[in-house]
Amino acid sequence: MKFLAITAGIATAAALAACSPQAQNESAEAANAIGADVSATTSNAVNDVDRATDEALGSAERAIENAGDDIERGADRAGAKAERDADRAGRAIDNATEDAREATGDALTDAGNAIKR
Repeated sequence: MKFLAITAGIATAAALAACSPQAQNESAEAANAIGADVSATTSNAVNDVDRATDEALGSAERAIENAGDDIERGADRAGAKAERDADRAGRAIDNATEDAREATGDALTDAGNAIKR
């Protein structure tokens, strides 16, 4: 873009040297208008790129946050399941212990009764 503006400026300067003062003024005004258009177009392009970059980064940030939330929910579910399984195993151990205690007590009672006879 700058090269184009510089080239246009040089061409305008060369053309002005051979023209009348009024033609030179009109040519200079036209060159200024072209320069302003180039500047405005460049500014608009920069703004468009900035806006697109901001949108892309925002989208990436949201995707990362959503992935983190999904991982956290998955870890919470896995932890809750492990806790339920541990509770179930603890109850099974308690039940087995109670059954063994009762069986031992019954066996001792039976042995005591057998000795009495």
